[in-house]
Amino acid sequence: MTPLSGDTTMGELLQAYPGAQRALFARYHIGGCKSCGFSPNETLAGVCARNENIPVEEAIAHIQSSHDADAKIQLSPAEFAEWKDKPNARVLDVRTQEEHDAVKIPGSARLTQELIQEAFSTWDKTQPVLFYDHMGAQSLDIAAYFIGHGFSETKCLAGGINAYSEQVDPSLPRYFIELE
Repeated sequence: MTPLSGDTTMGELLQAYPGAQRALFARYHIGGCKSCGFSPNETLAGVCARNENIPVEEAIAHIQSSHDADAKIQLSPAEFAEWKDKPNARVLDVRTQEEHDAVKIPGSARLTQELIQEAFSTWDKTQPVLFYDHMGAQSLDIAAYFIGHGFSETKCLAGGINAYSEQVDPSLPRYFIELE
């Protein structure tokens, strides 16, 4: 795992620890909105200093502890392939409609606000719910959200559909998003 220090930029931090922003927000209210946001080029020490002078080593310990907890809900592509075939498993795609229309894991449904409402009001919270996205970061946040609402058998695909295509089902086209 990438060693962290006060000199680690937030961009590097989020690359190495995809759930770090969620962890920092939950504990310190950092990174969830404009007033507490940060830029990718800011250092962890700088962010800690301007947020009530949080000790950097404390923030690092919290990020690493949260990362260890996140690892327990992530499945490798091979593990995901087995889990998705469990009885009553729901496989949910958290990407955009356009991405879902272009390529999807067979049998998956796209997660919408309406589907979230249905899940919270009618689904059996002990049945497997599996999330995936493009590269694996967003689905981790959604899985944590569902776990927080009592869904005990919630997992997400480490590396997203990109890793799944690469390691399990090469018939699924891979793609890259270009930002302007």
